[in-house]
Amino acid sequence: MSRIALLFPGQGAQHVGMGQTIAARYPAAARLYEQASSILGYDLARVCFEGPASELDSTVISQPAIFVTSLAALEKLRADAPDVVLASEAAAGLSLGEYTALVFAGAMTFEDGLRVVQQRGRAMQDAADATPSGMVSLLLLEVPQVEEICQQARHAGTLQIANYLCPGNTVVSGDNAACELAAELAEAAGGRAIPLAVAGAFHTPLMEPADQRLAEALASVDIKSPEIPVYSNVDAEPHTNPAELKEILVRQVVSPVRWEESVRAMLAAGIDEFYEIGPGKVLTGLLKRIARKVPCTVVNDS
Repeated sequence: MSRIALLFPGQGAQHVGMGQTIAARYPAAARLYEQASSILGYDLARVCFEGPASELDSTVISQPAIFVTSLAALEKLRADAPDVVLASEAAAGLSLGEYTALVFAGAMTFEDGLRVVQQRGRAMQDAADATPSGMVSLLLLEVPQVEEICQQARHAGTLQIANYLCPGNTVVSGDNAACELAAELAEAAGGRAIPLAVAGAFHTPLMEPADQRLAEALASVDIKSPEIPVYSNVDAEPHTNPAELKEILVRQVVSPVRWEESVRAMLAAGIDEFYEIGPGKVLTGLLKRIARKVPCTVVNDS
């Protein structure tokens, strides 16, 4: 019998039309969009289903949209393959996706999770607006090479590794000038540089105004011990203490995402099959670079 973990995507997975098919086919998924709209104060289903992309792609909208659409996809899996959901022994989510994983694991309610995600998106957008900054994915280079590039580019501004995704795919984050210089240095070193369509330097100290606001939002939320291990982006370990979970979620905003380490930790714990739940299939692609032969089934938003 396989040992299963569920993976949930983060910001960047959104696309116009996401969730429309499953909302039409699965009543439980449709109810999530209805609940979300009443909590958020706007028609989330309309933005997800119809766009425009410029609205959906904003951090304030995209974070709640991906959160809800991923849980809607989970309802699809729950209806079509309930044994898979019941058999799941662990979960993880990329950045924003960690909140989705915690809701799945019973650590917080859908309503509380959505309210916190809404505040998280607003706080991160405001922090990004305060400092012109961004993120760049550096491909075909190993971590020591990327660290050297960061060192060289820092004279142009704040810059650090933000996402350790998989071998040959590391994301740096910081001031725009430093990101541009890092891209040039990466190309010169034989790598590829792809600027990411995000509002700012997520997972760096430039997000520090957001972490305090997030701490305030989490203070009023009742978090329970997860029913299954949820691997943290901050240290690639599962945490069960509710106060510790809140602290980890706050630190996540300004700390690098250790995704490759999280996946390897689950593999080391005996997980041998994954399901990616939500829009896109980025996490499946990353898994293939980490452990090529380990199966991952995509349960997306259509």
